[in-house]
Amino acid sequence: MMDPYDRYELIVNGRTVKTPIAIASMAGIVDADYVLARKENIGMAFIGGYSIDEATINASALMEEEGRKEFISTDPAATLKAEIEKLAGTDVIPGINLRGSSPESFVSIAHELGDGVIYEIDAHCRQPAMISAGCGEYYLQNTEKLAMVVSALKSTGVTVSVKIRAGVVEDDSELARLLWKAGADILHVDLMDFGSSKIKQIRNSCPLFLIANNSVNTFERMKDLFAHGADMVSLARNSDANTLNYLDMAISAYADETGWYNSPKQLCRGGDLRGLTFCCMPVKQCPLMPALKKAGMTPKEYHDLKIESVQNTPLASGSSTCFGSLAWCCKGSTPCMFRDISIKKEGISLADYMRYKRRLSEKIMKRLFDEDNREEEIAG
Repeated sequence: MMDPYDRYELIVNGRTVKTPIAIASMAGIVDADYVLARKENIGMAFIGGYSIDEATINASALMEEEGRKEFISTDPAATLKAEIEKLAGTDVIPGINLRGSSPESFVSIAHELGDGVIYEIDAHCRQPAMISAGCGEYYLQNTEKLAMVVSALKSTGVTVSVKIRAGVVEDDSELARLLWKAGADILHVDLMDFGSSKIKQIRNSCPLFLIANNSVNTFERMKDLFAHGADMVSLARNSDANTLNYLDMAISAYADETGWYNSPKQLCRGGDLRGLTFCCMPVKQCPLMPALKKAGMTPKEYHDLKIESVQNTPLASGSSTCFGSLAWCCKGSTPCMFRDISIKKEGISLADYMRYKRRLSEKIMKRLFDEDNREEEIAG
């Protein structure tokens, strides 16, 4: 059986992600016991939401009176410690979805709990009581305050996730960049009705680890989100055992077969910027040229980066290919006799080729988001 790291090459909070499927928080529902019942088919879970200060605890009490399920505790740190302890020894990476009304609230809980969990700022809840308490969507209406919370929490040395609802702010790409600059590590996006195009837009604007959420209940839906930039998907109401098992089995088989579980579409077929790894040499007018211009990279810089990045790898070879190197060859799912001949000469499989293409993509994306080399902001 393939090792999870070899299959997905994902590490979050210093731990290998065994499958790119997470459980999203549902207040009053998703706690440690809920996660443990589903642990075989998930790689990460966000328990909560948990209110962590007086304002949000009072809001939770009001919401509960109105008939909503809530986790309410007079000692949130002790409650969370007990929940996290239940997950110890599992291979599920724990996250805690937190509702707080000030940077100090998040910093305090981080000092109590340490760096063994992912801290997720709830900027997602749209219940009036929570917004009035200065949490949930309040942060999307006051993004500078959200950035302050991110910065304060990150200053404690923990891994920071932000859960947002797409379409609340005017420009989700701009918000993603703001959160990246503030120190966030993960952006967990409830896509609402926007679909994969929204993930592509965000993927092209920042290097954050992206978790796509909303109506992920089929392999085709999951694969589409991965192909447009998601690193993981998360399920909430659909997180029943049968659905999780089906998705886990499907994505593991796909990863083993293709070599790159969330490989992008080619740029000329609507892919995100990771698809630059599959583009030809920049010698003709095609979608590559405007993409490079938006990314602030000249054709020569792109050419030199690719040649430099594939040195001492099988992608440097390929004399029988169109441009003399596998660096310029297309996605493995696209039929190409000349590419396949070169791959065979190198003694690697098509899946191995895609793994090398993934590493090339990572080097390209790193350069694009390296501010010392960027000439203008990346646009979606």
